[in-house]
Amino acid sequence: MRILMHCIYFPPEVGGLESHVYHLCRALAERGHQVGIVTSMSQPGLPAHEVVEGVEVWRTWFPSRSPSGWVAHALGSLPRALQAARKADVLHAQAFASIPPLQAARGVTGAPLVATFHTSHFLVRAERPGWKPVLRALVRTPDHALAASREIADVAEALAPGTAVEPVTNGVDTTLFRRVAPALELSKGTLRIVVPRRLFPKNGVDVMVRALPLLLEDHPELEMVVIGDGPQRGELERLAGTLGVAGRVRWLGARPNAEMPGLLSSADLAVIPSRMEATSVAALEAMACELPVVASNVGGLPEIVDGTVGALSPPDDPPGLARTLSDLLSSADLPALGRAARARVVTHWSNDRLAERHLEIYRELLDRRRRRG
Repeated sequence: MRILMHCIYFPPEVGGLESHVYHLCRALAERGHQVGIVTSMSQPGLPAHEVVEGVEVWRTWFPSRSPSGWVAHALGSLPRALQAARKADVLHAQAFASIPPLQAARGVTGAPLVATFHTSHFLVRAERPGWKPVLRALVRTPDHALAASREIADVAEALAPGTAVEPVTNGVDTTLFRRVAPALELSKGTLRIVVPRRLFPKNGVDVMVRALPLLLEDHPELEMVVIGDGPQRGELERLAGTLGVAGRVRWLGARPNAEMPGLLSSADLAVIPSRMEATSVAALEAMACELPVVASNVGGLPEIVDGTVGALSPPDDPPGLARTLSDLLSSADLPALGRAARARVVTHWSNDRLAERHLEIYRELLDRRRRRG
C-alpha cells in the first residue's frame, strides 16, 4: 500500500504529535508499505528531501509558528502534496492545516482521505464563533475521521452533527520505550520525579514548580528533572529561584527520542501537570518505561491514567498536586505501579496496535472505493 501523510511538524521537532506521526510512519514502513510525508522546513538546515528509516520525507516552506504560518505552509505545500499523491493509495492528514492540501490531492487522484484531530488547541478554538464554521467544514472533509481522545472526538462530532469521529489513543513504540539502564546518576536515598513537558503555559510546568516547596516538606530528599524546552524556560527558572527550590530542579532541555528511555528510567515517577491535554504521548512513553504517572484530571488523561498506574490530580492546583504526589510517594509501591503502567500500554496503546488499526481503516476505505467502481 502507498500511504501519503501530511503534517506541519516532523522530527527532529520534538513533541507528542511529532512522536506519534514518526512512530506510526515507521511502523507502517516496517510492514512493507510505501510511506511518505509532506511536512515543513521548520528548522534551518533541514534537507528538502530525505528518507528516514524507510519513510520518504519532503519539507516545504514554513514562515512561522502561528495559525497564519500553518495556513501559509499548507498552501505552499500544495504543489508537493499533489505531486507526491499521484501514486498514493491513501492520504492521511495529521493536522487541521494538512486537510486542505490533501483534500485537493483527493480531488485529483480519487484516493480516500483520513484525518486525525490532535491537540488541545482544537478544543480552545472550537469554542470561538469565528473558528466554528472553519473547523466544522474541516471535520466533515475526510472519508474517515480520527481523534486523539474521546473528548476531541465528542467536540468534533458536536461541531459537525452527523459526522462520525473515531477516538484512537496515540501509540508508543514499546520496543524503544522500555525500562533501560538509567542515564542519570542518583544519590542513595533520593527520590526523583520527572516532568517530560515542553515549556508552554498549557502544559502546567509552573504548577509543578509551585507544588515543589510543599512536596519537599514531606519528602526533603526529592529531586525534580524537567525534560523539554520552550518560551517559558526563563520564567520557570526564575520562579524556582524565587520559591527557593532552584537547587532541586534540573532543566535538561529538549532531548531526542533515542535518549528518552534512559532519562525516564532514571526517575521514580512522572508528572504531567497539564492545564489542558488531548492524549499525552509523554505520559504513555513514561508508562512504557515502567514509571507511575501523576496527571491532571483533564482532557484525555483520565482515559490512560488512574489509581492502578498512578493518580489523577486537580488541574492548576499546586497544593492539590503536592498532596497527590506526597500520598503516592509515601504509601504506594511505585515499582508495582510502574509494571502495571507498562502492561497497560503494551495491551492497549502499543505502536503495533495503532499501526494495525490504521491499516484496517485504510483497507476498508479502499474496499469501499473499489465497490463503488
